[in-house]
Amino acid sequence: MSGRVAIELVGVVKRYGAVTAVDGVDLAIDHGGFFAMLGPSGSGKTTTLRLIAGFEAPTSGTVHLDGVDVSRLAPHARDVNTVFQDYALFPHMSVQRNVEYGLMVKRVPRAERARRADEALESVRLAGYGARRPNELSGGQRQRVALARALVNRPRVLLLDEPLGALDLKLREEMQVELKAIQRDVGITFVVVTHDQDEALTMADRIAVFNDGRIEQVGTPAEIYERPATVFVAGFVGTSNLLDGAVAETVLGNGGLFTVRPEKLRMMRDDDVPAPGDVVVDGTIVSVVYLGSDTRFHVDIDAGAQLVVTQQNVATSSMEALERRGQRVRLAFHRSHVLALRANNEQATGGGSR
Repeated sequence: MSGRVAIELVGVVKRYGAVTAVDGVDLAIDHGGFFAMLGPSGSGKTTTLRLIAGFEAPTSGTVHLDGVDVSRLAPHARDVNTVFQDYALFPHMSVQRNVEYGLMVKRVPRAERARRADEALESVRLAGYGARRPNELSGGQRQRVALARALVNRPRVLLLDEPLGALDLKLREEMQVELKAIQRDVGITFVVVTHDQDEALTMADRIAVFNDGRIEQVGTPAEIYERPATVFVAGFVGTSNLLDGAVAETVLGNGGLFTVRPEKLRMMRDDDVPAPGDVVVDGTIVSVVYLGSDTRFHVDIDAGAQLVVTQQNVATSSMEALERRGQRVRLAFHRSHVLALRANNEQATGGGSR
């Protein structure tokens, strides 16, 4: 990434009558990166994308593209393109004509349209598909045609609204890798809206986690997962074990609110000796979820909480894992893996991307 800011939102608020969809968002997105806006339905992420695209105007605050205030400019006057979940391809047109359509509206000469459409299709790994119709393509190929149609206009910023939501799980996982590779090849700023944490972690260089119209945290995928700032982020991005109040005091010797990820916990064998800095708790396995590559154990600890432990199935069969339900177990985790949290939005800054 260049370090130049492609998109900046300053104090952006969007209200629909008595409903505040976006509540004072400050956000800076660097040029040339892959940025994800992640959150549940109703968290404000899609409205924020529409504010950047120009489909909505902010109630207050400003939207800047490359340092220019575009808050009141129409979508066609902004150097951005948007790819929607339904792709919106014209079924009666060939792939080539679909990709050329925006250039035709702009009255670009025919030869130039064809050349740029060929380049766009090649950039999304669809060279040679121009004569086909959309109904002759797979879901992933149609998604890439929609991407090519947006890229052919050479926007500075490409906005993607739940672009993989209509695909099945395996194809969605494949397209996550494809989209990231395409973004890296074309080098323009991608901003994707998603409610899928795995999608955001896989594709994005940086992530903004939205909740209730505000940004809880902005950071790299590793920062968001390994060092969640709030209870909401810890619970929404991955699975998290929370320790607070009397339980935290008993287990950690400190009051407050803390989290530790399930994969950081280990179940000790009878002959195991705790390592320096380990926290050890006793409990009973009350539920076992076998997931193929790993198993998730739900353990009621004697201190009065339930902890989730994830264990890789290196040599354990499903029957062996399931037979552990009801067993007493001793858990250990290192103190360095325990993170202090703040309550949701407490002292939140709105989240600049740097």
